[in-house]
Amino acid sequence: MKPRPQFLPASAEAEAWQLVLPEELADALDAHLFPGDEDEHGAVISAGMVRTSRGVRLLARELFVASDGVDFVPGRKAYRRLTPQFVNDHIRHCRDERLVYLAVHNHHGHGSVGFSEPDLRSHERGYPALLDIAKGMPVGALVLAHGALAGDIWTPEGTRHPIGETVILRRNVERIYPLPAAAPPDRAEIDDRQARVYGNAGQDLLGRLKVGVIGAGGVGLPIVAFLARLGVGHLVVIDPERVEITNLPRLPESTRRDAMSWLTTPGRPLALQRLGGRLATPKVRLAKRVARRARKNSIVDAVRGDIADVDVAQQLIDCDYLFLAADTHTARSIFNALVHQYLVPGVQVGSHVAVGGDGDIGKIASVLRPVTPDGGCLWCNELIRPDKLTDESLPAAVRRAQRYLPMEDAPAPSVITLNARGVADATDHFMLAVTGLLESSETNGDFRRYETRADKLRTSIPRRSPDCRECGTHASSIRARGDGARLPVRGA
Repeated sequence: MKPRPQFLPASAEAEAWQLVLPEELADALDAHLFPGDEDEHGAVISAGMVRTSRGVRLLARELFVASDGVDFVPGRKAYRRLTPQFVNDHIRHCRDERLVYLAVHNHHGHGSVGFSEPDLRSHERGYPALLDIAKGMPVGALVLAHGALAGDIWTPEGTRHPIGETVILRRNVERIYPLPAAAPPDRAEIDDRQARVYGNAGQDLLGRLKVGVIGAGGVGLPIVAFLARLGVGHLVVIDPERVEITNLPRLPESTRRDAMSWLTTPGRPLALQRLGGRLATPKVRLAKRVARRARKNSIVDAVRGDIADVDVAQQLIDCDYLFLAADTHTARSIFNALVHQYLVPGVQVGSHVAVGGDGDIGKIASVLRPVTPDGGCLWCNELIRPDKLTDESLPAAVRRAQRYLPMEDAPAPSVITLNARGVADATDHFMLAVTGLLESSETNGDFRRYETRADKLRTSIPRRSPDCRECGTHASSIRARGDGARLPVRGA
């Protein structure tokens, strides 16, 4: 008989493990575990998984509650236990779906929690066999108290890992730990004024976050500047383009040198204009310069590439938050998939100036659309058009030949002040949500459209379809599958 591996605790240098719970699942779990009877209750969570250089994130996808007295019964060696049938049904479901099996129960108390000795002995008796059934997927257990969660994750490689942090994706994002978090370090003098808003803990948290910005143009670059000055520690900025002379009024800190204006000015020989275009500063390099001038120790991944390419999109899968500042339907589609497949909350932000056929200016609007795993998606709200995705997948020459680009030489109007309103609203929403300062309001997750000329704010409640392939909760959705599903990108 093949000997079982010795399951050893992970070393202090081992990768960190994090659990992410969408709001609706977390609320249902709380209601089941803590109904007010001060007793123990049980459940199983299935979770997707993503492993990156930041560690491993477990993405809670499904909750299976165990009925008291039927599926969760008195134990022989512990107070309560899940029945063998309940465990068997759900470990096989997780195996077939390539998801991580997590057994869940609760203890009493507030702010700290840990497994009892009987709990740990039951893991040692049962989890090697569960790993055999799981066929290459980790298995584990979670124990919760009020405001605390601990985990014991067993891997096929023969190691055991604790859950270091649990993130609950409510409007105010919550972070809970097995024990109370250590006191944050004293804030630096540079952060004194803003940390008086969200405290030393908030400032420390911002420094630990990784935030992605898709697009580094007239909306994306100011977002980068704001995030860097807030103290976000790690930024990923994605854009394929270089600075052009017409960008300068909307790109903070950009210069004529960035646009190589003495070479690209109309009237210069075409060869010089092409040379200037090739030598102009990539927008992501400008973004990195802006961020590093604000925070010299900022980590900035300046990714000059197309979000539609798999190696580019993959750099966003372990972000804590996403800003969509590119207005193609392809970018919307990939952003939307990242939010739901990898449980990364985000916001679409931009501005729009309507121009009539006679050149008259119509409505001018700034838009802010928070997109979260439980809040309805861009597909459900008809903000991604399949015909546009098809058009954008074709080479420009083909689209032009097929008359898909009749207005290609007439770029959309854009003004820095119009962009600034949406940027400020979006970064405010992010800052308040991650530091826990959003007021309790049913409108905090609404889409918002501010019409500047009319001075009107219009809001709409995002629609959500249970049948949606991305945000739906049905068996074939990509929701919380992590690396177990394919992103809608080239080369996946």
